[in-house]
Amino acid sequence: EWFRNNVGSAKGIFIVPQMLRGGFFIGGAGGSGVLLAQDYRTGNWSYPAFYTMGSVSFGLQIGADVSEIILMVMTNRGMQAMLSTEFKLGGDIALAAGPVGASAKAQLADILAYGRSKGAYGGISVEGAVIAPRYEWNTTYYGKDVMLVDILMNQTVSNPQADNLRSALPIRQMKTKTVGQ
Repeated sequence: EWFRNNVGSAKGIFIVPQMLRGGFFIGGAGGSGVLLAQDYRTGNWSYPAFYTMGSVSFGLQIGADVSEIILMVMTNRGMQAMLSTEFKLGGDIALAAGPVGASAKAQLADILAYGRSKGAYGGISVEGAVIAPRYEWNTTYYGKDVMLVDILMNQTVSNPQADNLRSALPIRQMKTKTVGQ
């Protein structure tokens, strides 16, 4: 409920529909997703930019699972990290598990993580995962070389195939001044 009520105030949303993870002493996880950014002036969501997310782990572990991950980018610092060539969650920016429930207070983190998992592996963790842009996918999707800032911040490129996704995201309510205030 907290997620639904607050996604409109996020600076960006990163959706990884399928994150595969497996391990037997040495583990790994990986998946691809899209990031959409919300224009702070208009509240409009950008078209998607493609990214990859992955991690490697060592230790007593065994199993495999598949997860759905959503990261809410809550700060300018978090958004700047997403525009970089790659960064590590929890290392380069502050990461927290997303609040749940109607009265949950937003945590002071650059990115809030939500996930759902199926399989035989204990818990979901994105701490330490590396996120990097998939430049070749962005070029293919938009039919030309594009920069992340043009997709996400300047919003100068478009592809109508993403219109349904963009319209599913709530737009931040803009505060308007009335005469006399």
